[in-house]
Amino acid sequence: MIAKKKQFFGGLGLLIGFIIVLVVIFSPVFGGKNVLGALDALYNSISKGSAYYIEKVKTETDTFNGNSVNVTLKMGNEKHAGQTALLFKEGGAITSVSGPKLKIEGDLGKILANCLADAESMYHNDGDEVSGKYGYNERQALYNWWNALKEMDKALKNQKKFKEAKVVSLAMQKAVETSYNYYKIEPQKISDRLGVVIFSLLFYVVYTLWYGFAIMYLFEGWGLRLD
Repeated sequence: MIAKKKQFFGGLGLLIGFIIVLVVIFSPVFGGKNVLGALDALYNSISKGSAYYIEKVKTETDTFNGNSVNVTLKMGNEKHAGQTALLFKEGGAITSVSGPKLKIEGDLGKILANCLADAESMYHNDGDEVSGKYGYNERQALYNWWNALKEMDKALKNQKKFKEAKVVSLAMQKAVETSYNYYKIEPQKISDRLGVVIFSLLFYVVYTLWYGFAIMYLFEGWGLRLD
C-alpha cells in the first residue's frame, strides 16, 4: 500500500529518468563511443601532457655512460628473446640468445639512451620510427623493452648493483610504461576543454544525488522510514 502517493510517484519518475539517462550514457552516441568511453579518452588526452618525464630520466641515465653491465635475462620465449636482442644491439650491446635466455654485455648508458629514444618516438606517436628500426610491431618493441628492463632490474640487484638497477627501473616506469600507455593518444590542454571537464564533474555529483533522492522518495512514499 502506498502511504504518500506524491512522494512515491515523484521518486518513481526520478528513477525512470535516471534509467533513461543511463541508457544514453552507455549508447554509442559520440562517434561510436559511449559517454564513458568519450570521457575516458578526454581525460587520457589531458593527462598525457603532464606525464612526460623522458628528458628528466635522460639526465639520470646519461650519468651511467661508460658503466658496463653483463646480465642474462629470461624472456618469455625464444622469439621474444630474439626480438629483444635487436633492441640492445641498437644500443651497442653484445647479445647472445639461447632459447628464452638473452645474454647482454654493454654500456648501460648507451643501452638506456636507445631505449629512451624509442620511448620518445612512441610518446609522440611516431611508431613507424620504431617499427622501421627493428622490423616488427612498435607496440611489441616497447613491450619487449619493458620486459627486458624488468628482468635487468632483477639481475642487477642480484649482482648488488643497486644504483644501476634503480636507473633501469626509472627508465622502465617513467619512460617506457608512459609511452606505451599513451601511444596514439593526442595530448590536449585542460584549459582548452575546461567547460567539458567542469560539466562532467558536476554531472557526476548531480547524477549520484539524483539516484539517491529517487530511492529515498520511493521508500518514503511506500511508507518505509527509520525511527
